[in-house]
Amino acid sequence: MSLRNRFEQLVSRRAASRAGTGKRRMLTRASLLAFLAILGPGLVSGIAGDDAGGIGTYSVVGAKYGYELLWTLVIIIIGLTIVQEMTARLTVFTGKGLADLIREVFGVRITAFAMLTLFIANGAVTISEFVGIAAASEMFGVSRYLTVPIAAAAVWYIVARGNYRAAEKVFLALSAVFGVYIISVIVVHPDWAEVIKGTVIPSLPRERDAILLVIAVIGTTISPYMQFTLSATTLDKGTKPEEYGFVFWETVLGVLLSGAFAYFIVIATGATLHVNGITSIESAEQAAQALEPIAGPLAETLFAIGLLGASLLAASILPLSTTYAICEAFGWERGVNQEWEDARIFYGIYTALIVVGAIVALIPGLPLFEIFVYVYLLNGILLPVLLVLMLKLANNKRLMGAHVNSWFVNVMGWGLTIVLIVLTAILVATTIFQI
Repeated sequence: MSLRNRFEQLVSRRAASRAGTGKRRMLTRASLLAFLAILGPGLVSGIAGDDAGGIGTYSVVGAKYGYELLWTLVIIIIGLTIVQEMTARLTVFTGKGLADLIREVFGVRITAFAMLTLFIANGAVTISEFVGIAAASEMFGVSRYLTVPIAAAAVWYIVARGNYRAAEKVFLALSAVFGVYIISVIVVHPDWAEVIKGTVIPSLPRERDAILLVIAVIGTTISPYMQFTLSATTLDKGTKPEEYGFVFWETVLGVLLSGAFAYFIVIATGATLHVNGITSIESAEQAAQALEPIAGPLAETLFAIGLLGASLLAASILPLSTTYAICEAFGWERGVNQEWEDARIFYGIYTALIVVGAIVALIPGLPLFEIFVYVYLLNGILLPVLLVLMLKLANNKRLMGAHVNSWFVNVMGWGLTIVLIVLTAILVATTIFQI
């Protein structure tokens, strides 16, 4: 081979190599842009789980039991990943919402029962969000009788007649204040040996309150409204089956962020309140003490800002996702782009949830943190109804084809359902025994 031929061969190889590299770069860039385009439903539904009731429940767990129940959070976060992924997969590969699938497969009676369960659970959580708004405003020295009606009217208008996407970003930014819990944990130097022990070694105090709190933590971490929110927003984005890989990772990201917030809230309250003998939380001011090591005198202000953002975010999402699910299940007109005359049931249910939530929050002397815990206790008790229906749908080959649940997802899903039912039975039995 001549020197010229060798040179031409070398040039052609380099050109091919550069073309391949350029192609790989283009593919990488295209993949990143596709991921960013889909980003939203899994992230928002996951972080929305850390709402006012969630923050309150995790704070109560940390104050009462320190790090002892951290292991339950690890298992519950795995369970949330399974449930959220199953929701996303059902929506993407069927092209239908969760409520629509329940009606199609199980009929009107079971659908009515499931929607009643959803309405009760989400109605209770909506109340807790407005209670959170009331508590946050009073930490700023502003009466709830002024802020709660204004917040209710603002949430209704923003979602029904305004630009919800812009408001959603503001609420998420306010909620992000709770990232300071992570910094607070680093500053207070908890006993990391005890933290690790509480994370990996299961132990459950032999008392009714421990069982009650575990059910409440499951109810707030895997709240039914998160599944319907994820389903509705994924459907709204028009995500295609070939884009499911991006949906999966975005959903996992949302779960991990939500779980990290929960985990560090428990550690922070355990390291600042529990170790100092404060084992019960009755006010937002007490809960804010967990942020004092990092924020000092600004602890209450930071806590109030985060509580307000989390409450407003969930107060916007909850009534809307509930109303969408109920109207979707029964084939009623739905959507904020509809006129009132064309979608009276949709606007009626949506308005009723907000009005009732705001009115209850105005009742003086409400035990704030007891409401948070008992609302999510109710959620945890009702959650198995939805889990059973979802597991049956995700194993339906007619609907899902090759995308039915794996054995691992089934084991985790049914395991979580059975554990919840057993814990509820134990809680009921111990309550009757005490009475």
